Amino acid sequence: MYVKIGIVQMKISSVLTKNLNRIIHFLSLANAEDVDIICFPEMALTGYNIELLQSQELNERVNQLLGQIIDKCREYGIVCIIGHPYKEENKLFNRASVILPTGKILHYDKQYPTELEKRIFSSGNDILVFEHDQKRFGVVICRDQNYYEIFKKYKDNDCDGVFILAAHFYNPKEARWKIDKNRAIPIARAVENQYYVFLANAVGPHLKMISLGHSLIVDGDGCVVCEADEASECLLSIEL
Repeated sequence: MYVKIGIVQMKISSVLTKNLNRIIHFLSLANAEDVDIICFPEMALTGYNIELLQSQELNERVNQLLGQIIDKCREYGIVCIIGHPYKEENKLFNRASVILPTGKILHYDKQYPTELEKRIFSSGNDILVFEHDQKRFGVVICRDQNYYEIFKKYKDNDCDGVFILAAHFYNPKEARWKIDKNRAIPIARAVENQYYVFLANAVGPHLKMISLGHSLIVDGDGCVVCEADEASECLLSIEL
């Protein structure tokens, strides 16, 4: 049985309605292209909206937005992986929610926040494996890609692929320097574990920084099956 995977490269805003409209647009596009699983970038739902991150209404706002995405997942029969912040037990997490066509939600919390993120985000401590149409997948977020042991756990769980939700925001010069590094690591993880790696990255400016895209899909032999450019929003897809 084939599973069609889609990854989205998109611009991220501090304005929540802009993010939601982009997400709904790509969900509609994925439905038209018969995509079974679609993955969006890290923090795609809210961006790094500092006022929202500090708000007591964070979860309420996030849940309202997720509710609209859940409705689309049910309507289209699609799995959606979406990045957003969430608070639990007075801790703030950088989270990836996996929304199943039934409306059920699974989640993965970023295990290795950056030094800047550690000021506000707590670390997750577990992997997430989910199944769809007889395929098994794992999820990581951005800097987690640097840690081989996470990917080895997914290999040990017989995963067919791992999704990386990323938002590689840097100052412009650093963004240029790190393109090769952030391309090379997903390729290495795919070869090491002999499964697909799907990198969904943000693109464009956000909070005086920039992400230069290069979202990609890599097979277990290290072949880059498809790759986005450094400026465009797009949907990449492949059948497994």
